[in-house]
Amino acid sequence: MPQSLHQAYAHIIFSTKERRPWIQPELETRLYEYLGGICNHLGASPIQINGMPDHVHLLIRTSKSIADTDFMQHLKGDSSHWLHQQGQQIFAWQSGYAWFSVAAKDLAIAKEYIIKQKSHHQTITFKDELRRFLEQYNVHHDERYLWG
Repeated sequence: MPQSLHQAYAHIIFSTKERRPWIQPELETRLYEYLGGICNHLGASPIQINGMPDHVHLLIRTSKSIADTDFMQHLKGDSSHWLHQQGQQIFAWQSGYAWFSVAAKDLAIAKEYIIKQKSHHQTITFKDELRRFLEQYNVHHDERYLWG
């Protein structure tokens, strides 16, 4: 085949350090736009970004030119730096993240889930939400290290 073709999608979830509510409404939209810009710069395509004061969800078409771990390092590091420039003197992302693959046929479902973050979290905590994803995707994990 004379060309390289790539189509992979991911639902990414990560939280603020200690799940502190640092993403306030006045900053939220600009942060999501900035995260989308980082994705574009790294060769990924943001499809949907949303979250809560203590965590974010991104649905992206992944980049074929950067490893997932390097992508996350740039996404979190660059956005943290930007938040500090915006006056968020005390801000940090939690060290880990969750990265789940999404089939192309399931994009609409994943997108709708991310859009409805505010309503989901009226009835479920972030911890329970993440546990559900880990169970759904059969990701083995050690609860002792999940929230550190």
